[in-house]
Amino acid sequence: MEFLKLFLLPLAFIYGLIIRVRNKLFDWKLISSEFFTVPVISVGNLTVGGTGKTPHVEYITRLLSKEYKVATLSRGYGRETSGFKIACDEDQARTIGDEPMQFYNKFPGISVAVDSNRRRGIKNILKLKPETDVVILDDAFQHRFVKPGLSILLSDYHKLFFHDYLLPVGTLREHRKGSRRADLIIITKTPEVLSPFERRRIIEGIKPLHNQKVLFSYIRYRELKSLWKPDEPFNLSNHYGMILLVAGIANAYPLEFRLRDHCNELITMRFDDHHKYTRTDLERIKQNYSDLYTRNKLLVTTEKDAMRMLEPSLRDLAAQLPIYYIPIQIDFHGNDKHTFDQTIKDYVKENKREH
Repeated sequence: MEFLKLFLLPLAFIYGLIIRVRNKLFDWKLISSEFFTVPVISVGNLTVGGTGKTPHVEYITRLLSKEYKVATLSRGYGRETSGFKIACDEDQARTIGDEPMQFYNKFPGISVAVDSNRRRGIKNILKLKPETDVVILDDAFQHRFVKPGLSILLSDYHKLFFHDYLLPVGTLREHRKGSRRADLIIITKTPEVLSPFERRRIIEGIKPLHNQKVLFSYIRYRELKSLWKPDEPFNLSNHYGMILLVAGIANAYPLEFRLRDHCNELITMRFDDHHKYTRTDLERIKQNYSDLYTRNKLLVTTEKDAMRMLEPSLRDLAAQLPIYYIPIQIDFHGNDKHTFDQTIKDYVKENKREH
């Protein structure tokens, strides 16, 4: 594998050169970034793959939505529609994307919009929802046509960006120095117990600028929920013989680690990130679940995957399966929670516009 990477180095060099030129054009203002009077918070990363953007966007939404009119703006990856769209009751994951669908279901009081052109998306939000107090951009760190008022960069604890390399050798979308554009750098998916030594080691590796704050978050798993009876409590602490996990996300390892504590054997059916499930997929899942040689078994998926399984064309097949999903939230270590919350609140309060 390492030998193969040597052959990819020229491609990484060319890719990196293109990205450097693009970023310099923005830095030198030869390509303009638009600044909006409404507070705009960007959440993104330097790498391809999952770093926990969705639960962090949800955390910010939960933090602000009781006091402010919040709008989220995502690309809507994997949707079958195009252009700008604000979510409504008729939408499904295929029309707005699985993550926006999750936002819409969880936060009925906010505006959920999708548009690959974030500048156009913000303008349309403010036109259709002029009462909007703050816009949260999901996965927009490289979308430099918009100048966010507060930029949050996420990096997976298990794949820190300063140890990574540019595509296609590594997973970096741009050079590590791109991290300098961030106001907050959050190391995600850390262990629930993080030593001061480990924290210091990572901060030294990042070498943050004087104006940057480095914070550390971890995943909190909520109670398992039935896709069909979400109001009925379910205790995962009961021991299971076998669990079949269906995961169409970039990094399933934290969830696998969690589930292994509650079963004798964990079997994972892996699909690509944002995978569009078909009837054939559900038939395979049904067969694999039936083939588990015990009555003491459980079928678990992620919240994002559950949204995609609710598509009208799949619902009759999905209804034949005892599907459970596990919601997640993020939390911060020690004083980082206060620092993060206060930074977000202060930014919105100081920049809130008058309607």
